Amino acid sequence: MNFQHYEKVDKFASRVTPFLEKNQDKFSLFLGVLESIKAGVYDNPYMATIEENGQILAIFQMTPPHPLNIIFVDENQISTSTNICINELITHAVPVESIISVKEWAVLFANKWQEKTGGSYSLLMDQGLYRLDQVEETLEMSSGMWRYATENDALLIEKWYAQFEQDAGLSSSAPVEIKKRVKSMLERQEVFLWEDHGEVVSMMKKARPTANGITVSLVFTPPEKRRKGYGRTMVAAVSKELLKEFEFCVLYTDMLNPTSNKIYQEIGYKKLVDSVHLKLEAI
Repeated sequence: MNFQHYEKVDKFASRVTPFLEKNQDKFSLFLGVLESIKAGVYDNPYMATIEENGQILAIFQMTPPHPLNIIFVDENQISTSTNICINELITHAVPVESIISVKEWAVLFANKWQEKTGGSYSLLMDQGLYRLDQVEETLEMSSGMWRYATENDALLIEKWYAQFEQDAGLSSSAPVEIKKRVKSMLERQEVFLWEDHGEVVSMMKKARPTANGITVSLVFTPPEKRRKGYGRTMVAAVSKELLKEFEFCVLYTDMLNPTSNKIYQEIGYKKLVDSVHLKLEAI
C-alpha cells in the first residue's frame, strides 16, 4: 500500500473527484471543502490518499484548524489504512485536533489513535446526515416569507451566529472572525431570513454546492421566537426553492436533539448515514 500526500490541489482533485461524485450526497462535506480549497479559500490544506495497485483505498482532507475528514473507499482495508495514516501523521508531526467521518469509521480511527499515541478522544458532535429530494406538500406552514439577507442584516446575523455556536456546543469564534465570515456569506448571497410582519424571526444558509446537490446549514431561531414553526417553515420553503436548481439538499443534524431531527423528517429529509465529529487529545 502507498500513502500519497498531495501538495497540488488540482492533482488531488483529479484523483479523488470521480469517486466522490458517485456519492455526492454522502460525501458532500468533503466535496464542498475540496471546491473551496481549489478556490483558494484555505491555506495549507492537508490532502492524501492510500492506494494499492492503482486503486484508491482511503482519502483524507484537512483545512486546519478544521477536522481531518476521513473516507474509506475499501471497507475491507479500513484497519490497515487507519494504521498507515496514523503512522504518517505521527512521523511527519501533522497536528490533528479532531476528525469527522462516518461514525463507525471515525470511532475505529480514534481507537487506533488512542492505542498508538497513548492519547484520548471525546465526542464533539453526534450527527445525522440527511438528504431531501422533495418537500412534503402537506406540511403546515407558519406565516411570513423568506428573503435573502443583505448587508443591513449583518449585525443581527453576527449576533445569531454567536448564539448558534453556543447552542450547538461549538467553540466560540472571536467576534472579528464572525464578522469576517458573515461578510463573506452575504457577499455570496448564501444567507436566507424568514420575516413575519416585518420582523426577522429565523435564519439559515446554503453552502458547499456540488454538481447536483447543496447543503443547508446554520439554521437558527432565537429563543423568544421558537415553538412557532418558523425554522421548519423556512427550511421547507427555501429547500423547495433550492430544489429548483439542485437535485437534492443535504443537512447535518445533532442526533442528541430529537426535536430538530423530527422537524427535518417532517419536511421530507431522510437520513443517509450517522456521522460523528471527535476531538483527539495527544499526551
